[in-house]
Amino acid sequence: MVARINTSKSVSKTLNYNEAKLKAGTAELLLGSGFIKNTAKLNFYDKIRQFERYISLNERTQTNTLHISLNFDRSDDLTKEKLIAIAEQYMEAIGFGHQPFLVYQHFDSGHPHIHIVSTNIQKDGRRISVHNLGRNQSEAARKELEIKFELIKAEKKGLAESFKIKSVNAQKVIYGKNSTKQAIANVLNEVIRNYTFSSLPEFNAILKLFNVTADRGLKDSKMYKGKGLVYRVLGENGMPIGAPIKASAFFQKSTLAFLEQKFVENDSLKQPFGKRIKVEIEFALAKLRHPSLNNFMQELEKGQISTILCKNKDGLIYGINYVDHKTKTVFNGNELGKEYSAKTILERCGLKESIIQPLVNQALIKPTQSNAHQDFVSQSKNNLADILMQPDLNAAGILYPFKKDAKKKKRKRISL
Repeated sequence: MVARINTSKSVSKTLNYNEAKLKAGTAELLLGSGFIKNTAKLNFYDKIRQFERYISLNERTQTNTLHISLNFDRSDDLTKEKLIAIAEQYMEAIGFGHQPFLVYQHFDSGHPHIHIVSTNIQKDGRRISVHNLGRNQSEAARKELEIKFELIKAEKKGLAESFKIKSVNAQKVIYGKNSTKQAIANVLNEVIRNYTFSSLPEFNAILKLFNVTADRGLKDSKMYKGKGLVYRVLGENGMPIGAPIKASAFFQKSTLAFLEQKFVENDSLKQPFGKRIKVEIEFALAKLRHPSLNNFMQELEKGQISTILCKNKDGLIYGINYVDHKTKTVFNGNELGKEYSAKTILERCGLKESIIQPLVNQALIKPTQSNAHQDFVSQSKNNLADILMQPDLNAAGILYPFKKDAKKKKRKRISL
């Protein structure tokens, strides 16, 4: 069993998330503990009013909502009665047994799991501390329940890691196949939590791998000026399809205001990993006998790096982003250096600036001559040696001894 605990200051968002699943038929309410009415007779207003009564007793506390998911292995023998018993004993063990809480069973994933909604504000207005709740009380409760109910142990099968991968199922979102909102939510949950990106184009570079895009609208639109953001599914032609969904409609934090904070935080966090991408690029180019854009991208994939090309409406390439799935970081080509920009990479792959064409026309381009190729390989190996011999830099890419004398330079970012 794997337990995940999330805290927030909005009980309505947490409740609405589970109630939407209930309405869609992908969830079932198993238990309403601490409510006046019987579980089967509870409506939405009964649920939210009970939580709000508790929360109103301590308006100073910012974090007042608890959202827990208990995840089980597929081979676990689980009945509704057993899930209810597990939920009740888990809440008792972590100190929330006397709090009002709701238990939902969800059916929209590859493994059995339940969601529990509660509040940490007590009847007397005092709050229950949630600091290290997951590390201490929850871990002890999990291990005890695994033994008592004969559940598959998380350590034995690496359940935590497997559930993490299945949150997106490593599949692209296909419009019309599943619930669009839920499919996008799964992608957002995986990408925002696990990848480090520092701009909206870089964020979109990862989303594109799952047929999703974040759109601010036209620059003169009301949505753009109001810093709004919507998410859309991409069709087979790479163009948006279906109705857009507002970022505020998702349970996950995915608004532009939230992402802009992440951009600032991530900018310095990802810098140490840029060197790995440079090395992989040089290895890929040096390894190819007749370099082309397609086989260059295929070589990078072997190194767990996806190459995302930015194209205009005519299909011409004007930018490039690298998504490193090993370090979970994203870099724009210009950010790594001029030699890794879209223009230079195209030239190094045998494409001259005057004949840059859509990727679909790559087959029409002839490989470079052998002499030119030998010069290119030699140059690539020299570049690789230079990268490997680079001294350690700080987060901004400045040599530590000269950091005080260096002047900051603004970097131009490519925007979609």
